[in-house]
Amino acid sequence: MARLGDLCDILNGYAFKSEQYVGSGIRIIRIANVQKGYIEDSTPVFYPIDNNEYKKYELMEGDLLLSLTGNVGRVALLQKEFLPAALNQRVACLRIKDETILSKSFLFNFLNSDYFENKCIESAKGVAQKNMSTEWLKEYDIPLLAIEKQEKISKELDQISNLIFIRKQQLSKLDELVKARFVELFGDPVVNPKSWETAPLSALIINANNGMARRGKDVDGSIVLRLVELQNGFIDYSAPNRICLNETEKKRYELVDNDFLFARVNGNPDYVGRCAVFKSIDEPVFHNDHIIRVHFDEAKINGCFMSVLLNSDYGKSQMREQIKTSAGQYTISQDGIGAIIAILPPLELQNQFAAFVEQTDKSKSEIQKSLEKLETLKKALMQKYFG
Repeated sequence: MARLGDLCDILNGYAFKSEQYVGSGIRIIRIANVQKGYIEDSTPVFYPIDNNEYKKYELMEGDLLLSLTGNVGRVALLQKEFLPAALNQRVACLRIKDETILSKSFLFNFLNSDYFENKCIESAKGVAQKNMSTEWLKEYDIPLLAIEKQEKISKELDQISNLIFIRKQQLSKLDELVKARFVELFGDPVVNPKSWETAPLSALIINANNGMARRGKDVDGSIVLRLVELQNGFIDYSAPNRICLNETEKKRYELVDNDFLFARVNGNPDYVGRCAVFKSIDEPVFHNDHIIRVHFDEAKINGCFMSVLLNSDYGKSQMREQIKTSAGQYTISQDGIGAIIAILPPLELQNQFAAFVEQTDKSKSEIQKSLEKLETLKKALMQKYFG
């Protein structure tokens, strides 16, 4: 074992002033950018490059960055595409002193283990917001194996990580393919270049209701969908909640093929209104009152088409206009959903699009199965090597 502080230079960031952010210059790497394993910077901020304050905090390619506040213990490797960059406060930078003793890849994998992240969380102070210190980090002991062993472990984990990355890219490309096919067939719904008829959803809804308010957790109960299961365009059955229902509840809240589900309430407005079409599985499924169930006129609407439309930027923009807020919660009502305007291409064209999506989903399903196996394997190896 060896202390991180003996193996690495550990640097603190600088409190760059947000009022001095500019449109170009040096990129500031903040807490929000440091995700588990990667840097996310879709909305970058910059600081005047001629300001010498940043020099001491300038980052280099390959720097290991670690979040010290909020979701503490997240670690990312800084890539060349984000340079030039400087380190903001509450993010730590780790630079290995001697890579003949400690492999960067080995350290990166160790720091990204659940074991290390849990240790960071345990060390953090604060109630409303967790904070960990670089002093704790410097004193933390890590396993120091022979460099050949480190490199062997790293190679094995990196190969699996690369395959996981490829699988995720494949899924992303298939999603982009569906979006491109949608625009090819229907045009951009914002400008409606093909002059399709439009209508408020209220004119297309046959019936609608909120779900059941009662809560429960029964091993032998029926699946009752919550917000966590309702994702953008699909329903996640990996860990559903179950409740023993009476006959009245079953009759009122059971879902049927082509029901459309909307997220009704959340503390994050971006989650309100996310939606998916329901398809029957091998057992009855019900829904709670955080979800609104509607059924569209199937002579006018294909659920797959509507799902892609409402989960697009256009649909989300329409949804945001109908969201209300109260006591820190954001909600959309049945009337709000009914006010959303949809384009109405011919049903035959909608069905053609749905058939394309169905074939794409089959490919995605196979890739997803492969991805899940790889992630399970990586998790097992991380547990084996790092505890």
